[in-house]
Amino acid sequence: MNNVLRIIGASVLACSLNTSWAAESVTLGVSIPTATHSFTSGIVWWANKAKQDLEKAHPDLKVIVKTAANAPEQANQLQDLLTVNKMNTLVIFPFESATLTKPVAQVKDKGVYVTVVDRGLTDTKAQDAYVAGDNTAFGKLPAEYLAKTMGGKGDLVVLRGIPTTLDNERFDAFSAVIKQHPEMKILDAKYGNWNRDDAFKVMQDYLTRYKHIDAVWAADDDMAVGVLKAIDQAKRDDIKIVFGGAGAKGAIKTLMDGNDPRIQANVSYSPKFIYDAIKLTAEARLAGKDLPAKTIIPSVLITKDNAKDFYFPDSPF
Repeated sequence: MNNVLRIIGASVLACSLNTSWAAESVTLGVSIPTATHSFTSGIVWWANKAKQDLEKAHPDLKVIVKTAANAPEQANQLQDLLTVNKMNTLVIFPFESATLTKPVAQVKDKGVYVTVVDRGLTDTKAQDAYVAGDNTAFGKLPAEYLAKTMGGKGDLVVLRGIPTTLDNERFDAFSAVIKQHPEMKILDAKYGNWNRDDAFKVMQDYLTRYKHIDAVWAADDDMAVGVLKAIDQAKRDDIKIVFGGAGAKGAIKTLMDGNDPRIQANVSYSPKFIYDAIKLTAEARLAGKDLPAKTIIPSVLITKDNAKDFYFPDSPF
């Protein structure tokens, strides 16, 4: 990751504005979802860590972190950040893509520099820069692993996240690989909202409707917890693999210890990218520079062989 950030940093320095803009100070608003599950807990933790580190390092920088429980609240907070806090730079992790696109565009139209993180907007004209994990790999790597492990045959169920561009990227990449294997079938794919309780309910529905399931792509480690709970309650032993995602420390510890044979692999997608996005944006704007239009942080397949490299017990995620 350090090498990736060095490369990113070099490309940022190469992306100077053609104008003479250079802020004497930067007021940077950070708009993110509330900590409703472990991944967003990590997002909130890393965002506040960025505020602490960057304000200490840069006297001319003020970082204001706002959390929102839903899309309308986040849209309202953007207006507060603009009118009350007088932000001139925004880093936003949108609650939803479509709902937030117009509010973000309105902020950008007021001259605010906008970096969108992870959950992209439906119109890229509403942003100046985009920073995210590799959502294509996040879907492709699990599908390739399942196809290989299952010998190219079997029935799958899928849990999607929240309706966002990144969820579309993940599901499209996953589906494209599965379609290459005619004897593999996705029985259904429903939204679990990256939430344990919602995933539990979705999985209960799947278990009621389908008498045989070979594997589950839960697409998130929190959702995988709900999926496993539903399977255990139903006392089903036909499901051999539950593939989560994002590398939560609990899931990685289970993988390392090998104490649940259904947990065989994972894929990296650290919430630390919000820290990286805030740092890159703040330092670029303080220097009067732009970020590259798109910065993608790679995702990696995690197995028992390399799990120790992705286990961070002191992290909130």
